[in-house]
Amino acid sequence: MGYAPTRPRVGHIQFLNCLPLYWGLIHSGALLDLNLFKDTPDRLSEALVAGDLDIGPISLVEYLRHAEDLVLLPDLAVGSDGPVLSVVLSTQVPLREIRSVALGSTSRTSVLLARMLLEERLGTRPEYVTMPPDVPMMLREADAAVTIGDVALRAYYEYEQGGQSPSPTVLDLGAAWREWTGLPMVFAVWAARRSFARAHPGLVKEVHGAFRASLDLALSDVETVAARASRWEVFDQASLVRYFTTLDFRLGPRQLAGLTEFARRAAARGAVPPLTEVAFADV
Repeated sequence: MGYAPTRPRVGHIQFLNCLPLYWGLIHSGALLDLNLFKDTPDRLSEALVAGDLDIGPISLVEYLRHAEDLVLLPDLAVGSDGPVLSVVLSTQVPLREIRSVALGSTSRTSVLLARMLLEERLGTRPEYVTMPPDVPMMLREADAAVTIGDVALRAYYEYEQGGQSPSPTVLDLGAAWREWTGLPMVFAVWAARRSFARAHPGLVKEVHGAFRASLDLALSDVETVAARASRWEVFDQASLVRYFTTLDFRLGPRQLAGLTEFARRAAARGAVPPLTEVAFADV
């Protein structure tokens, strides 16, 4: 396979939901051992699938579409067991009256989840249009909007605080999935390309260890992480502490059950191939 690269090419989601991971990487010094590429989830997924990254986060839908080329890093995900706060449907009309939905262009999994909930749970058949994630602009074009990440988190907190009237109603899609299935929702996983994992098992093990240690470090000092982040963000420290502690970064048996159930429903719609096995990197 040639020589090992000096540093593995690793993807990092440029959203607040992955800030705890980044914080830990900086403070543990592990960042020096990685060639880190920051981008939006959709672009990072594409880069990992194309072989431009060795290891990185990938949306659940894109993982399911390319599972034969990838192995998962154990116990590492972005998900929720109930509310997620940053994956939302903003709507100007009652849910069952939604006729058109603007879908944020940075998301894959959340868009499919929203379609499942609207079509299978509520029995609606809206028209969809994909747009950049800007809620006011999206709601000028459609009855409802699906957004993720920081844009969605802002929409959720504004709704909760009873912002400008008439403001859109906001549905937390993580909470809606849990209510529907009783299971956690996994939005993104971390994976390595199978070829890279075979050629460089030691590097994959090191990166996985760095990620897990980074998360543990950040979440054990979440008040400090949130205080530092709030200097540069529109959210205050308390809002960020709540967000970081609401997110579920685990991928244990319960989360895997949620992942498998989403995969089953997505495959039944023809959105992804059937999931035959979940292969993990040997770490």
